[in-house]
Amino acid sequence: MNDATSSIVGLLGGGSGVDMTKLAGDLAANRFAARIAQLERKAEALELKVSAAATLKSQLFQLSSALGDRIRSGDLAPQATVGNGAVASASVAAGGTASGTYSLEVRKLATAQTLATAPYSSALELVGEGTLTIRFGSTAGGSFNSDSSQSPIGIDVGPDDTLEDVARSINATRSGVTAYVANTAEGTQLVIKGTDGEMNGFRVEASGSPVAPAPGNINYLAWDPATDGGELMQSATDAQFLFDGLEMTSSGNVIRDLPGGLTLTLAATNIGAPTRIGFGQKDAQIGKVMQDLIAVLNDVAGQLQQTANPLGGELGNDAGARALKRQLTGLASQIVMPGAAPGDPRTLGDLGLSINRDGTFRLDQARLDKTLNDHPQATAAMFTTGLYGVFATVDSLSRSAGATTNPGSIGGSITRYTSQRARIDEQLSNIAEEQGRLREQMVKNFSWADRRVSQSQSTLSFLQSQIDSWNAGRD
Repeated sequence: MNDATSSIVGLLGGGSGVDMTKLAGDLAANRFAARIAQLERKAEALELKVSAAATLKSQLFQLSSALGDRIRSGDLAPQATVGNGAVASASVAAGGTASGTYSLEVRKLATAQTLATAPYSSALELVGEGTLTIRFGSTAGGSFNSDSSQSPIGIDVGPDDTLEDVARSINATRSGVTAYVANTAEGTQLVIKGTDGEMNGFRVEASGSPVAPAPGNINYLAWDPATDGGELMQSATDAQFLFDGLEMTSSGNVIRDLPGGLTLTLAATNIGAPTRIGFGQKDAQIGKVMQDLIAVLNDVAGQLQQTANPLGGELGNDAGARALKRQLTGLASQIVMPGAAPGDPRTLGDLGLSINRDGTFRLDQARLDKTLNDHPQATAAMFTTGLYGVFATVDSLSRSAGATTNPGSIGGSITRYTSQRARIDEQLSNIAEEQGRLREQMVKNFSWADRRVSQSQSTLSFLQSQIDSWNAGRD
C-alpha cells in the first residue's frame, strides 16, 4: 500500500479513532506468524546441516590437497643424487615416481656447431648486398646432409651492411642460431653458433651480385664443409651415454625421457668410470606424513561423532554421513597397491594406520618401522601421485564423499539440504506476498467500515441536536 493510501486511511480513521493501517498489518502478520516461525526453524536446522556437511567435505579436500603437494614438491618428493656430481646433476619432475638406483657413463657431450667466417680487415667493412641462407643438417665427414624437417633461415643483407649488421640480423631471427663479431689474430670474423645436436649443424649459403675483391662480395661469407671458406671451430654432435649399461643418445645435454620422471643434465664425460644415481630414503618424512594423516582423520572422525549422532547431531541419520563412517572404518584394510609384489606392503594398515573401537585412528609405529625396514623401495612407491597408492586412496575418498550428484555422499547431502533450504525461501517469499495481499484487503475493508462509522456518528450528532432543540422549545 502506498503512502497516499495510508494517509487517506489514517484520515478516515478519525471516525472510529482506530489506526486502520496498523490494525490491518498486525492482523495480517498474526495470521501467518505460526507458519513463518515453523519455516524459519526448519531453515535454521537445514543451515546447520549444510554447515556440518560442508566442514566434513572441506576437511577431506584439504587433506587430499596437502598430501598431493607434499608428494609432488614437498618433503616426500623424490630427490635424486649423482655420485660424481661433476659428470651430471639429476632431478625428478613434479609427480615423478623415480626410485632405486641407476648407473651413468657419459661418453660424449652434445655440442653445437661454431663457425668463424673468413676474416675481414675491419668490423665496419661492407660485406656486399644479397641474401644469406642458413640451412640445417649434419656436417660429418666433410659433407653436408640436409635436415628437411627444419626450415632454413634467410637473412637479407643491404648494400651498406657491415659484419655487425649481419650479426644483428641473425640474432633477430630468434631461431636458436646466434652470431657476434670477434677481433682475432687473423682479422675481424663473424662467429655463428647453432644449438646442440648433430642435426643442428648448418651450412651458410650466399647469393648476390659478384664483385671483386672478395671482401665486399657477400659470397665471402658462405661456408660449406666440402669447400670450407671459413673455420669450423666445433662440430655439432649428439650426446652419447650408457644408462644402466644401455647405449643412448640425445640431441641435447638435458635428458628428460628417463624412467619415473628422472631428468639428467650432463656436464662432463666419465668414460670407463660409471657413476651411480640414487634416491635418499624418506623414512622420517613418511613417518611424519602418517602422523599428520592420522591427525586429520581423527578430526574427521570426531566431527562425524558429534554431528552424525542420531540423538541430536545435525547429520543424525544422514545417508552421506553414514557412508563416510563406513569408508573410514574400512580404510586401514583397503588395498591401495593392487599390483604390489607378494610380501610387499599393500594397505594403509601396512603403513601403521590402525582404527580404535570408538572409530578413531592411531599409528602402529612398530608395524610402520617394520615395513620401512623390510620394504624401503616398495614403501616409497606407495607415496606417488599415480593411479594407486596413499594419495590416490585419500583423493578417491575425498572425491567420492564430495560428489554432489551422489545422494548417498556428503556432497549429495549438501545438495539436498541446500535445495530444501531454497524451497523454504520460496515458501517464505510466497507467504510474504500473501500477507501483503491480505493486509491490503483488510485496509480496504476497514476503510469502508470506518466511513460507515463516520456517517453514523454524523447522523447521531444531527439527531442529538434535533432532540436538544425540541427539548429547549418545550421549556
